[in-house]
Amino acid sequence: MATAQTEPDLGPDAEEPSVNDLETLIPENENSGAAVVDNDGPPPASELEDLFASLGRAENDKIADGIARRIQILWLESGSDTVDLLMARAGAALKGDDLPLALDLLDVVVTLEPDFAEGWNRRATVFYMQKDFGRSLADIERTLALEPRHWGALSGLAIIQRRLGQEKRALSTFKQAVEIHPGLKNARESIESLEKAAAGEPI
Repeated sequence: MATAQTEPDLGPDAEEPSVNDLETLIPENENSGAAVVDNDGPPPASELEDLFASLGRAENDKIADGIARRIQILWLESGSDTVDLLMARAGAALKGDDLPLALDLLDVVVTLEPDFAEGWNRRATVFYMQKDFGRSLADIERTLALEPRHWGALSGLAIIQRRLGQEKRALSTFKQAVEIHPGLKNARESIESLEKAAAGEPI
């Protein structure tokens, strides 16, 4: 397995890491990040359960994406004004491709709120963008320990597994993500290509 600082040799056709790969909700600007979050603390479990149930039976991708965004907004509720501000600023830094600043801010987030899953997921995204896959995997594992249904973390895990040549694991993980969020187009396409490769068919 590759070390944390080393990118695997993926060949000339390998795509560069994208912030969209981990399905991370990044508000358009710092103020919009604060606007979608209230500070009453984590959302009630029943609310999330209802949304996940609706997501699983969504009739099409548009409906699924709408429900998924509502879940992601709830996931951003840390219950702390300070953490919410840090998350908003980290999101702005990530959108502006200032990865060192985003990482500095998210280091503080996970220190202040170690049980806040989205803080770990956001930092996993930064490590992924830096091609530091070892540290990204560690934060993905922490995210999934706190929120096993986090399809973004699962997608990120699958993408990294695929980059590391672990195709069977990647296929299984992509399927887990799609089972939770059936509207994940990129994951569905990855499943199709991995299944074709496993069967020896041209991709």
